[in-house]
Amino acid sequence: MTQALDALTAQMLEVAKSAGADSADAMAVRGTSLSVDVRAGVLEEAQREEGTDIGLRVFVGQRSAIVSASDTSSRTLSEMAERAVAMAREAPENPYAGLADTDQITSSWDAEALELFDPTPEPDPAALQKDAAEAEAAALAVQGISQVQSASAGYGAREVNLAGSNGFSGGYRRSDRGLSCVAIAGTGSGMERDYDGDGRIFQSDMRSPTEIGRIAAERTLARINPRKPPTGTYPVLFDERISSSLIGHLLSAINGSAITRGASFLRDAMGVQVLPKGISLTEDPHRPRVTGSRPFDGEFLATSKREVVEDGVLKSWTLDLGTGRQLGLPSTGNAARGTSSGPTPSPWNMALTRGEASRDDLIRDMGTGLLVTSMIGSTINPNTGDYSRGAAGLWIENGEVTYAVNECTIAGNLRDMLLSIVPANDARTHLSRVVPSLLIPGMTIAGI
Repeated sequence: MTQALDALTAQMLEVAKSAGADSADAMAVRGTSLSVDVRAGVLEEAQREEGTDIGLRVFVGQRSAIVSASDTSSRTLSEMAERAVAMAREAPENPYAGLADTDQITSSWDAEALELFDPTPEPDPAALQKDAAEAEAAALAVQGISQVQSASAGYGAREVNLAGSNGFSGGYRRSDRGLSCVAIAGTGSGMERDYDGDGRIFQSDMRSPTEIGRIAAERTLARINPRKPPTGTYPVLFDERISSSLIGHLLSAINGSAITRGASFLRDAMGVQVLPKGISLTEDPHRPRVTGSRPFDGEFLATSKREVVEDGVLKSWTLDLGTGRQLGLPSTGNAARGTSSGPTPSPWNMALTRGEASRDDLIRDMGTGLLVTSMIGSTINPNTGDYSRGAAGLWIENGEVTYAVNECTIAGNLRDMLLSIVPANDARTHLSRVVPSLLIPGMTIAGI
């Protein structure tokens, strides 16, 4: 009989105490994943995985260690605890380490209200194969598409439980369903590819396979016969598919781990304008049916809505207990952890203020410049914010798309770029990062 995860984490805490730990926390994850790949209309590969992963973190004074395993037998749990305590006794002291105090941990939450788990039955492999085959067929039906590199469908379900010697025990379930398609057009050195896909918590929210295949094909055809753009300073519009990467750089720069190391171009920016006036960045970990939602964080603290940037002004770092203690600040409830790793600060759901203009409006108004639809590689200095990335997309002349672009580099400074962004209104609201297309009025483009 399968052991309940709350009983399993409680047992891990008991053996940790018996092994000599002063305090401990435990995590258990039981999951199932299923994936199917289709090529040329037939099943190419199918995989299914099931298992339980466990992790134990122990403290001996302010020394700590983490061990993990996939075997849940009583003997393994005892050996894990003994090994962890022995490791902790040899570890260096960390003055900022330790569990949350009892009065800090949350005692109430409503995981059901977050709708993180789809109660409908797990799809069988035939259903996933059908979705992938339909996406592939839809892409191949578009004239000009020579082949489909991959059409893949997947499903996953997980149950998570965390517990600590400070009195906390809690858990929740998560599920996901995904579908993607990569189409190819052209031949030889003139081959181009692009993709589309969707991933949701609830299977009923998924876009149709036919739509995904068709859009993958259309995006691929738009990249045919690319050229290098002229070199110079031009407006650059980051398509909604990739614009969240810019906000990701901001989030990395305000992460407590970067701030405590002093390795951030925004380390001196608290209370300073980092985005244009009128633009805010809001974290909301309680949005239903969104992958970044959490009823509590990895250190058992309540999660809550917060303004990270308000009216362009930076208001908050992203902190866990350790980085908060180091900075003399409370945790923001953003600790993430796995079974084999300790807590680290991590942002949850983020939403950037959307503009009033459509992406087409921004294309029309930008005159001559680059619409970036994909990027490769990066050279980003986290201390200065200097930014340089390989890019591909579409060249805009007089407000209209003229030709495909590849093999160019876009460069600037992230602090200046973020201060000048002009958002469109096309953000997809079901994503964990709701970020619209973003126009940067001037960046250096290296092409011809």
